[in-house]
Amino acid sequence: MQNIPAIPYAARHPDPAWRGRLTYTVLGLLLLWPMLVASEFKPAMLFDRQSLSATGRFLAGFLPPVHSPEFLAMLLRETWQTIAIATAGLSLALLGAIPATLIVTERLSISRLGRRRMGVLPAAVRQLVRWLLVLLRSVPELVWALLLVRIVGLGPTAGVLAIALTYCGMLGKVYAEILESSEAHASASLLMNGGGRLAALFYGALPEAAPELLSYTVYRWECAIRGSVVMGFVGAGGLGQRMDESMKMLAGGEVASMLLVFVLLVAAADLFSRLLRRRLA
Repeated sequence: MQNIPAIPYAARHPDPAWRGRLTYTVLGLLLLWPMLVASEFKPAMLFDRQSLSATGRFLAGFLPPVHSPEFLAMLLRETWQTIAIATAGLSLALLGAIPATLIVTERLSISRLGRRRMGVLPAAVRQLVRWLLVLLRSVPELVWALLLVRIVGLGPTAGVLAIALTYCGMLGKVYAEILESSEAHASASLLMNGGGRLAALFYGALPEAAPELLSYTVYRWECAIRGSVVMGFVGAGGLGQRMDESMKMLAGGEVASMLLVFVLLVAAADLFSRLLRRRLA
């Protein structure tokens, strides 16, 4: 039996990259410090006596959550409207994101076949669509909602359009990156043999990338639910608008019930995503 020396394993096999890791960690901390100062982040304020006392009084108002039949009926109605806003907004976003993905994904480009570079006109169109996607996702959905409320008035329409505009830019960008990183052989073979973009997408790229695309789409739907709640604070309807009213009336029990509904919605979206990915695996 071989005797193991009494020297620690780390001493016998030193990490050859520890200097680099230590250097990058120190550099990261040095860069992070001025950002914390610029953001005026003061965590100590959370733990002083006055803040802790105010937090305790605020949280005590959350108990017990309101569960009267009238309130639960209203909560169910507003929850359904929130889900409808998120689903309709995401559906509209998909209508714009899927054609944009077909255009910006270089792997599905026909003009690039047999050449190292694309043609001038297709390259210009692709760049324009990329800039459009950048513009759409650069503006947060809350800002879109603030603008649209002034145009279409208070109500869910502003929320649906705000989600559609922002998420179209996000979905188009991420879909294109997922397709670009997937296996290219099948889609390239279809294009080389005369197949169109749709055929290359559906029969070449999608079979491999479908689980990842689906998972991201469901995740965006979950984000759209949260986004529609936030936009309710600017008058876009749904649970957010009701929560804004309850907060202004200091009705902590009503707010607690709505927060429980948010948690259940996110958990349901996560379960739905897991089931879909397991079915496609």
